[in-house]
Amino acid sequence: MMRFLAVVLLLLPLLPAPAYATDLPGGKANYVVTLGRLRADVRDNWVRLGTYQFATDGTVTARTYLWRQTAPAAREGTGTTPDLDSCSTVSGAVGHTRARHCEVLTAGGFMSSPPESRTGTFGVAGDVLNITWNFAQDWSEQWYLRPNSDGTLVRLENKYNTFATHAYGYGSNAALSTRRAMSTVQAFPGTLKQDLAAWTKENVTTSTGQVFTNTAYRTCATTTWCLTYAQPSSASACQASGGCPNYGGGTATNDSSIQYFLVKVSSNDRRDTLWHWCTCLARERGEFCYTGNSHVKPLLQILDDDGGFHGWVGAEASFYPSGSDPRYSDMLGVLRLTDTR
Repeated sequence: MMRFLAVVLLLLPLLPAPAYATDLPGGKANYVVTLGRLRADVRDNWVRLGTYQFATDGTVTARTYLWRQTAPAAREGTGTTPDLDSCSTVSGAVGHTRARHCEVLTAGGFMSSPPESRTGTFGVAGDVLNITWNFAQDWSEQWYLRPNSDGTLVRLENKYNTFATHAYGYGSNAALSTRRAMSTVQAFPGTLKQDLAAWTKENVTTSTGQVFTNTAYRTCATTTWCLTYAQPSSASACQASGGCPNYGGGTATNDSSIQYFLVKVSSNDRRDTLWHWCTCLARERGEFCYTGNSHVKPLLQILDDDGGFHGWVGAEASFYPSGSDPRYSDMLGVLRLTDTR
């Protein structure tokens, strides 16, 4: 009998080891993030913008865009030019209430899929998210998890990063393939405020709480995925002393207006882009649409579990197009524009 029992036991199938689920960070699977290595007095800075997707097996996948000074990318067209009359104009008059009729530009490469993909492992200890990436160099991140009041959105607060000096992130369970229309963005009733870390001319500066006036933007009748805003004047930017000696603020023309364009990049994901420039800079060059060092800021929408819009995380990747020392005048940055801060 004992010999028979032993044979039966040997024939029993081996059961797999039980699998243990890992808690998602803040209970959320899908995050939009922006990271930057911004250091004063150097010219090899970079910014990244993309998504982190977490799985209950303890793995995380990042898909990111990368812009760096050591490989500056030229601006590229989005293929969108805002409508005439409804939201843009061909007039060059000072103080016009509509933005100029120009094809909107964005950072080079943002019209395509993210070029970077990497995987890693993660764990959560209390309110801290720990990530270790499978990367050529040791790379780890730590973030504080900060849920909003109703638990539908989690803010990532940068605690530590091996390489990045500044970072923002937001996560929910809304699919990364979902987005909100520009009409929803324009009509958003909350107050969107910008926090920004920026590099230019070998200096790093930060700013907080700058209000983004989304309701001031015009909606376009045909290119409904585009919003425009001709800011009539600026107290500090676009001045004679700031690169516009002939036409800027303080001159006889006194044109300190700013051209703003906000455009959807894709219908199938969270990508938007913001483009802006001083009108006087185009005047100085004898241009209608500015081809110089305009601000290009790729953005990813922040959505809560219910698909509610809460702004963007973004990056600036504005590489100076020409000159004897172009990297000195690059403009790089990481930012968030959101009501959840």
